[in-house]
Amino acid sequence: MTDSYPARQDMPESVSSPVRLPLQPQDQVRRLVWKMAIATFLLMAIGSATRVMNAGLACPDWPLCYGTLVPSQQMNLQVFLEWFHRLDAALIGLMAIALVTLSVWHRRALPRWTPWVATFALSLIVFQGILGGLTVTQLLRFDIVTAHLGTALLFFTTLLLMGVALLSYQGTGNVGKLPWVSFTAAILVYLQSLSGALVGSRWALHQCLAGSQLCEVMNTHLLGVVPASLMTLAVVVLAWRTPALNPTLRRLSYLAGGFLLLQVALGFATFHFHLQIEPLTIAHQAIGAALLGTLVCFTALGMRDRQLTKISSHSPLPT
Repeated sequence: MTDSYPARQDMPESVSSPVRLPLQPQDQVRRLVWKMAIATFLLMAIGSATRVMNAGLACPDWPLCYGTLVPSQQMNLQVFLEWFHRLDAALIGLMAIALVTLSVWHRRALPRWTPWVATFALSLIVFQGILGGLTVTQLLRFDIVTAHLGTALLFFTTLLLMGVALLSYQGTGNVGKLPWVSFTAAILVYLQSLSGALVGSRWALHQCLAGSQLCEVMNTHLLGVVPASLMTLAVVVLAWRTPALNPTLRRLSYLAGGFLLLQVALGFATFHFHLQIEPLTIAHQAIGAALLGTLVCFTALGMRDRQLTKISSHSPLPT
């Protein structure tokens, strides 16, 4: 007697379990770059908290903290902020080495500029580490502290430019001069951020209000709000009035406008409360970095849109 049941047939592998294709080299590099950009943004926020909470010298030595990797016996809020700031910076440094390694290893499958930009980013993070050590050994000298933030912002914008350049993007070719307006706004916001770092590192607001000292430093920062704000508003208005603009560019312009309004409000609040409310001061610097990053991304995508215009104008007409 034989079985009357039909023979068992296995399900096709493509149906039973989805096949995950390996990431392409460009996708791997792009994901790593965006992770580094997020980590750098958090690093700058932690650095701002470290300065505002007077924790810049909580670890008296460098690169260790109280001679150890983890100062568990001396740990308090100030020591934790300074120690965690260094830890985050070290992790970003390792990621920068991995980025250079990936870029060189897969250089044939990546744009030619990728290894060079990755190496430039690594050199910036090395220089940033040197400045970080000098801020401790030179007892928070104001020019070193300002250069420390300036280099961090430059490293942050380099990562954003690299990440945006590796995105797949289809422009509309009608941005006109918008990228140059955004580029100018980004430069002004960057200079304004340096001015704010100088005000903070020299405690110019406190000295100006208490004894009329360093008021010129404070006033320079206040006056710098005007050109940076006007140029950012120009990006928002021109993007709003540009027909058929790529939706990504339009959203970035509105995001820049929102960050600008929030930044001005935070700046007024920090001035009104004489820097006595630490979260306001930290948020003020963080939103400034976010505004700068948004303008940089807009500029990079807008330049790609302009390239599309040039290619279209030089392409032969169909016969």
